Amino acid sequence: MPGWARAGRRAGLCLGLALSWAAAVGAAEADPLAFLRQVQAAARTLDYAGVTVYQQGRMLQATHLVHQVDGTGERERQEVLDGSPQECLRQNGMEQCLLPEHRLIVMRPAHSDHFPALLLGEGEAVPRHYEWTPLGRTYRVAGRECAVSELRARDALRYSYRLCTDLQNHLLLKSQTLDAEGRLVDQVAFSSIHFGADIPAGALASRWNTRDWRLRTETSRPANLAAQGWRFAPPAGFQPIAELTRQMGAGHAVDQLVLSDGLAAISIFIETFDPKRDQSIRQGGLRQGAISIYRMRLASYWLTAVGEVPAQTVHDLAHAVQYLPQAAH
Repeated sequence: MPGWARAGRRAGLCLGLALSWAAAVGAAEADPLAFLRQVQAAARTLDYAGVTVYQQGRMLQATHLVHQVDGTGERERQEVLDGSPQECLRQNGMEQCLLPEHRLIVMRPAHSDHFPALLLGEGEAVPRHYEWTPLGRTYRVAGRECAVSELRARDALRYSYRLCTDLQNHLLLKSQTLDAEGRLVDQVAFSSIHFGADIPAGALASRWNTRDWRLRTETSRPANLAAQGWRFAPPAGFQPIAELTRQMGAGHAVDQLVLSDGLAAISIFIETFDPKRDQSIRQGGLRQGAISIYRMRLASYWLTAVGEVPAQTVHDLAHAVQYLPQAAH
């Protein structure tokens, strides 16, 4: 094919993609939640495999991700490619994580809210706390055309996000977390990706022989923290989505309250203070990329607030917690 013909064909393709994006934007401007749910559906229903790269400052971590949907539901494999080897295999609501250096398998309830998934729950409250703005331009990620838009936080309690979603199938290809001044906090993106029939056979199979490895099971059960005397004052827009007790091993139970505004999540972990084990644990705050952590003693408990929110948000949340044991009676 002559060079001018190839150029014309590509120009026509780009124009078609741009027009499709413009039509999608026109529909989504009337209902931003429709756009978000479309992106979420792509993450949950498409078959895709590739390498994602998470960047936080000078730190980079690559992960090989495979996601497929079949008659049994969602299946997924994540293999960390940097540092200590680790692989997690998920099927619907359960996952097993393999830790080869310890010859250990950890069975636990699965978390399916990681990239490229976007929403936590149905996301009805997201438009009240974020303003969605299409930026009217496209970009290339992992060799694919994607449309750039922003979810701008309406207050200082949460971060903003810049998104790049695939023009053809709406999968989230890149996500950047931004602080109140618009500075980059961290980002995650596909560096390579394949869809459907292009995924190699057996891509979900683990490469590790786990015969004779130890098995540790982490279970959880519903909890009623209010009945135990705990009182919380969530940040504006954050609602409880789960209360549970996690059994982390023999004799070690941790209570957890999960709050979300539909995009960001904060967990409050409560565990009994052990003088022999916990004397050296430091109280106070710590930030790792978009993750803020704040830990403090309250009565005879450790209280830890962890979330993808600014540090002040978890600090204020932790200090607003009250423990009223008489209320439990």
